[in-house]
Formats: sequence, structure tokens, C-alpha cells
Amino acid sequence: MRLVVLVLCLAAPLAAQTRKPPVRKPPAAPAGPLKQEAPEYACPTPLGVGVVTRISFCEVPIGRDPAGGVIVKFPPHRGPVTLTFDLHNRHTYSEEDVRANRAYARYTAGIGVLEMDNTLINRAAIVSEFRTAKDLLDRIGGGAGPGGVKAVAPVGDEKVSMAIPETDDQVSILGEKLTVERQDGTATFTQAGRLIAAISNLMIEYHPAPARKPGRAGQPGRAGR
Repeated sequence: MRLVVLVLCLAAPLAAQTRKPPVRKPPAAPAGPLKQEAPEYACPTPLGVGVVTRISFCEVPIGRDPAGGVIVKFPPHRGPVTLTFDLHNRHTYSEEDVRANRAYARYTAGIGVLEMDNTLINRAAIVSEFRTAKDLLDRIGGGAGPGGVKAVAPVGDEKVSMAIPETDDQVSILGEKLTVERQDGTATFTQAGRLIAAISNLMIEYHPAPARKPGRAGQPGRAGR
């Protein structure tokens, strides 16, 4: 009995000596302050500038290849980026149709925001109706119509906000489907290349990546991302 007690007494301090302390993870580097700005983006088909709002509108085509969409680029950042923009339907205005009471149209346009490898991040949609010129969000300058405006104009205004993964430095906005309801019937469009919507007021909110730390002589600094 004494032998058993002696073995237990010796084993206890030995176990205490060999137990490893818990590994402490280094604290995460603090994120910088949030920054909000208009991003750099490439618009393959600009609609133009509103004559009243002075806002630039970019048309969105249906497509499956991200390279053919509206490409939005992000500066170096830490954490996800919040992308916001206004989504609009497109209407081809006709004064003759308005006077003849046959101008009514109801538009439902769906778009997607994709990573450059064609991975879908999120979708957005807008539903809007047109009856008279008062329903137009704005008229677009640079056209051949009366007053120098274009026939195509934005109608409706849907605020869109979505989180973009930290790993993305650019995304593509592409159209998916457009449904148009008129007095004479309903039509659905899914053909690639067809312009189905417009966007405006693109903004991003993000934490800027830390500045590069100076490296040793002959060695480049490391990015903090």
C-alpha cells in the first residue's frame, strides 16, 4: 500500500512538469478606419448623363462571361468590401405612345454580381412601371430627340447593397433576365448582349490595407493584407 502511494505522489509532479501551456494566438492587427469612395469601374456601354440629376448611368447587358459586364475594381483592402449602387430599368420613350394611351409598361430586370471566375456573389432585381414622362427618373443628354435627349431613359430606382469577399479585387455586374409587360402581352428576354438595366451612383466602403512595411536593404517590404 505504501508503494502505491509513493508512485502516485511521484507521478503527479511529473505530469505537471510535462504539461504544455496553451498556445496563445497573436492578436489580429487592428483594422484601419472605414473609407467610403466612388470605385474605379469600366462601363462597356455608357447610357449617358442625366440632364437634371447630372448623374452618369451605365447600361447592364445580359451575359455569362464576367469580362463582358460592368467591371468594378477595388483598392487594396482588409476584410469584405460593401458595394452599393442604384439599379434602374430602361424605357424607350415615345411621346406618340403616351398621347395614344398605349405607353404603359411594367419592367422586371434581374442582375447578378459575379467574381471574375464566374462565381455568383449575389443577385438584385428592380420592378418599375411607366405610364407618362413623369415616371422617368431623368432624361439623358446627347440624343437626337427634342431638347437633345435620348429616347432611352432610366425608370425606377432600387438601392442595392452587398458584401464582397475580401479575396476579390474586382467583380462584374451582368444582367440575367428582363420581363416586360405591356397592354398587348408579356415578353421575357434572356439573350446575351441585350441591354436590360442601368446602374448609377456606385460606391464602396472598406478598410484600407495597411501600408507596406519597409523591408531590409535589397528586400521588398511586405504588404499587410
